[in-house]
Amino acid sequence: MHPFREYVNPHLGELLEQLRMDKAFVRGEGCWLWDEQGERYLDFMAAYGALPFGFNPPEIWAALEAARDSGEPSFVQPSYLNAAGALARRLIELAPPGMRYVTFTNSGAEAVEAAIKLARAATGRRRILSADNAFHGKTLGALSATHRESYQKAFFAPVEGFDKVPYGDIDALASALAARPEEYAAFIVEPIQGEGGIVVPPPGYLREAQRLCREHGVLFIVDEVQTGLGRTGTLFACEHEGVTPDAITLAKALGGGLMPIGALLCTEEVYTEEFATKHSSTFAGNALACRAGLAALELLTRDDRALLRHVVETGQYLRRGLLEIQRRHPRVIRSVRGRGFMLGLEFGVDRERFPGNLLGVMGEQELLTPVIASYLLNVEKLRVAPTLNGADVIRIEPPLIAGRAECDYALAAIERVVELIDREDTAGLLRHLVGDGRRPEPRVAVRDAAATADRASDALNRGETRGEGGQGSDGKLPSGPTAREEPVAPSGDPEEGRFAFLVHPVDLENYPEFDPSLAAFTREELAELAGRWNHLLEPFRIGQTRIVSACGRKAYGEFYVVPRTADELLAMPSREAIAEVEKALALARDGGARIVGLGAYTSVVTRGGLHLRDAGVALTTGNSYTVAAAVEAIAEATRRLGYPLARGTVAVVGATGAIGRATALVIADQVDRLLLIGNPARAEQSRRRLLRVAGEICRHVLASVQGSTPQTAGMPVGTNGVRATANGRAARGATGSGGAAGPSPLAARLLAFGGWPDPEAPLEEFIRRYEEWVARGDCPLLITTDLDTMLPLADVVVTATSSTAHLVTPGNVKFGAVVCDLSRPPNVSREVRNARPDVLVIDGGVIEVPGRPSMGWNFGFERGLVYACMAETMMLALEHHYQHTSLGSDLNLETVLWLQELARKHGFRLAQLRSFDRPLSDEEWRRIVAARTAVLGSAAR
Repeated sequence: MHPFREYVNPHLGELLEQLRMDKAFVRGEGCWLWDEQGERYLDFMAAYGALPFGFNPPEIWAALEAARDSGEPSFVQPSYLNAAGALARRLIELAPPGMRYVTFTNSGAEAVEAAIKLARAATGRRRILSADNAFHGKTLGALSATHRESYQKAFFAPVEGFDKVPYGDIDALASALAARPEEYAAFIVEPIQGEGGIVVPPPGYLREAQRLCREHGVLFIVDEVQTGLGRTGTLFACEHEGVTPDAITLAKALGGGLMPIGALLCTEEVYTEEFATKHSSTFAGNALACRAGLAALELLTRDDRALLRHVVETGQYLRRGLLEIQRRHPRVIRSVRGRGFMLGLEFGVDRERFPGNLLGVMGEQELLTPVIASYLLNVEKLRVAPTLNGADVIRIEPPLIAGRAECDYALAAIERVVELIDREDTAGLLRHLVGDGRRPEPRVAVRDAAATADRASDALNRGETRGEGGQGSDGKLPSGPTAREEPVAPSGDPEEGRFAFLVHPVDLENYPEFDPSLAAFTREELAELAGRWNHLLEPFRIGQTRIVSACGRKAYGEFYVVPRTADELLAMPSREAIAEVEKALALARDGGARIVGLGAYTSVVTRGGLHLRDAGVALTTGNSYTVAAAVEAIAEATRRLGYPLARGTVAVVGATGAIGRATALVIADQVDRLLLIGNPARAEQSRRRLLRVAGEICRHVLASVQGSTPQTAGMPVGTNGVRATANGRAARGATGSGGAAGPSPLAARLLAFGGWPDPEAPLEEFIRRYEEWVARGDCPLLITTDLDTMLPLADVVVTATSSTAHLVTPGNVKFGAVVCDLSRPPNVSREVRNARPDVLVIDGGVIEVPGRPSMGWNFGFERGLVYACMAETMMLALEHHYQHTSLGSDLNLETVLWLQELARKHGFRLAQLRSFDRPLSDEEWRRIVAARTAVLGSAAR
């Protein structure tokens, strides 16, 4: 680890490393830097203006060496300071007329602190007025005048007595001064806001501000820490308006690029004995810093201020070049700002201009400009930086000595990165952050990919695509936002339901679905990118929709992204993972949602939403309707294959989880044998939990056959505000099982075994009787954690785990099996698709929404298709059922039934069966049947 990160600033060091801006420079000369590997970089930051003559200017070094050679003492307070006196005299000679005294400091922030004290001492007033979006430093007083909460909050700033007005708004300034007569000591303002985004005020603003301050007896302080000493083409930026302030702060360029020094210049009228005798600094006015300052002023003014004329002319040349880039790429560059060599490039990248990719999200979350700066540093060898307050602005502040050749180099580099953004090549912009940093060869041209997505979406809207259910020729449209649609918004109608749903990238394969250009990366590169990037992103809204049900009810909904993969959420400490989900939940709640669905691992890490019950909004995991849809999909798949479920063995992998447990309960009285498979990593704990599920199944099947309605442990009738309306047999029919009127083979054997307690008896009595049944050796309901031994016995496999591993592989699944994968990320290896054509893998729980509206994002599906958990959230909003539903691991079977009834009422239905995220076409059905038939025929011969 570099000692800077280890001993100076570990947090900044980590951020620099993540952005690959952790260069260690070993040599600097003029406008150029060299790193440890000998790479050369053009510096167009100039240390935020502190390098007026570039690195290691020989004239400044000569002044310092002369001071050393002469033996001049550095620190001799209190006494007459020769170098300080000489520098002060020269500053007063060059400053706007009226300046009389100079107070030296060690930095710009200290100069601002001195100015605040000067004003209060001169006026006897306390309050300080500054401009919104200003930056005056990070010491406490200067920070209080900065008005940026992210800098202030941790330090309990601003302190009392600091106010702000909009920058450049003279009427607002007049109103503020009039509202507090004789309370303000000073108004401090930058001639051009630097960290605020290189913001130039309207012409005449400084002059009018000075007039107002004089009228109200308020000191007018101009902060020239960044603008002063040549940066804008004059020694003082306030000279552009002919303004003489009461005080001017200077720093940065005054040290000539080698020494830290600041200064406060003021008029005689505001300089008081109280300030003069009570303000001091040990290092201020030291000989070396002042000799450097004198040499800097000499360079700025020699040859009749030739360097300043150079800044004006070359700055205009650079600005014209930037304006030309803006003209060619107006979608990317919103404006070019500034004057001289203090220029800013404002980027206009947001999700409205850049839908369907990561660029818009990065722009809105203030991450794009740091990445642009990183790209320019690593790829183009150009050093620039974002402004601190104006996070959508890249500052371009070259050393004052930069010539046209350096400007051309910078312009060419900037043009290339802007062009990269304009063609929406996120992968190209991020490539340097992964692997060896070499640019990938795109698998498809980025513009072509985007155009394909648009054309496909348009075709779907016109109904011109082929195949069952409106799919394209490959059965799947490119993911992304639905093209060319008017965005939906809340109607304000109180009868319209309101919902939101939280999603996240379940695995790395989701990234190209969000941004097609990311397909250029390998899985390993995507993993590295996620590791560098995800924790910097905040939750964001990805889409919105309006649902109109079959009975005419409406609901408006929004989808919010938690920018963490399943693996990341699982690896986090529980408290951190919950906090990530809470941030997205707060966005949804504050956006007006009355019920919020927890998708994928946002449910897992919050214990099925139980940790969020007090978040101030109703929640659902959507698991109840997921169970119903899964059982319906299994019934449909086995029906099409001509395989009676009542003759089959069904294995539920993850049977102790919410979905696995409820699925096992629903399907138990429809099958011949049922295998409940738990987690082998916690074998003893899994066995105890599996025993409880087995006991619940026995009680449920017994009650179903007897026609009663048991209160299954953990599933009280009426949970979540749903009225229990059906017995177990009704629930069985509603799940689409069909089948014979009599009990299933499993149920028949349970009855034959006999000796069961009453359905209302405690669960422990059912568990004891179940264990006796198992001991006899003929029990068709088995519990195990031995996946690889039991899975090959199953005709139907249901996976419903929170594991991110591939549990079902070509080697452990029975010939001709049907596998319903409810897990996300999937528990079924994609190798099964090619290696086992006899096995039918279906994605459980994909639902067609009534009217097939756009969701604002396709989530990997065709238009109008969603996961069942999303559909449950929508139906609850349509019903205005704003109560917690489907929380925790103990799902209520009556709730499952009720949601099936809601689906029929509102027109939600199971979508065309899908396999590995693609609709199953008729051709694929024939291929599966042929593979099964061929093997069976061969065995018969």
